[in-house]
Amino acid sequence: MCDTKPFFSIIIPVYNRPDEVRELLESLAVQTCKDFEVLLIEDGSTRRCDEVAGEYADRLTIRYFYKDNSGRSLTRNYGMERAEGRYLVFFDSDCIIPPAYFETVHRHLIESPVDCYGGPDAAHSSFTRLQKAINYAMTSFFTTGGIRGGKGTMEKFTPRTFNMGFSHEVYERVGGFADMFGEDIDLSLRIRDAGFTTALYRDAYVYHKRRVSFRSFYRQVYVFGMARVDLYLLHPESLKLVHLLPACFVIGVLAMLLGGIWWQWLMAPLGAYYTLLFVESLIRNRSLPIALLSLVTCTIQLGGYGIGFLRAFITKVVFRRKVDREAELAKHYKKK
Repeated sequence: MCDTKPFFSIIIPVYNRPDEVRELLESLAVQTCKDFEVLLIEDGSTRRCDEVAGEYADRLTIRYFYKDNSGRSLTRNYGMERAEGRYLVFFDSDCIIPPAYFETVHRHLIESPVDCYGGPDAAHSSFTRLQKAINYAMTSFFTTGGIRGGKGTMEKFTPRTFNMGFSHEVYERVGGFADMFGEDIDLSLRIRDAGFTTALYRDAYVYHKRRVSFRSFYRQVYVFGMARVDLYLLHPESLKLVHLLPACFVIGVLAMLLGGIWWQWLMAPLGAYYTLLFVESLIRNRSLPIALLSLVTCTIQLGGYGIGFLRAFITKVVFRRKVDREAELAKHYKKK
């Protein structure tokens, strides 16, 4: 009997983003490899995208589900419980997928099978200047250390849910996402700890729109910084030098600003660093306005993450010297 199940199950949690979902589904409809099903999980939205899903029913194998709001982790788990594919693939609803994405991933998995994979993100030509500047801040080696799938890296690659996939066997053995911030990194670490193989496919990138305002971008990276401390409490070995750099940036900038009142030469390292960011962004984006915006987005990325990390570290580590790791595990992990 022939196996009629799809090779990939694409699981997309969505909350009040019908326009973004339309762009994502359109990009999936023109894939050169369509051996996949799409599970669109509406997480209690007031602006539903069931009509958008219906528009693509004749172009995609798509299943739409509506559930009460429970957050992205439990929503992804809801989708995994219903997925039929050999590999479970995750995108954020604000992603656009290049036409050859699944052809590329399928080729990699057939030629050199792995249990879990991830890929980087890039800026689409249609993105606004601000979106491109945010993309630069989140992907530059000089801001994030290349940990999001860049060519150079200061940390071993961990797949993240804007572009991530793993086998159904991984799900059966490791379970789903924990109900926490940083849930994708937590799951990637648990997959690695369970002995499964992980790979970075640099040519399997997605276009990730991210946040569309300075304020929302700050809130996002602030949460990322706080989440890194939670990850440290659950996985102490996961904390690397690169995760401390934004906090060092915040402390260093404050020290230079205060010291610069008396010794202006103390500001020279900061000036050199911003010059480096400006030049790299200018070369990458070939746009003076984007390069200038990148100075702002890089400041927000480093500052927001650093402040979030410092606040969480002080409250959860410094003033809570003895960490009850079993309590942390019980707080975040639930049995399937």
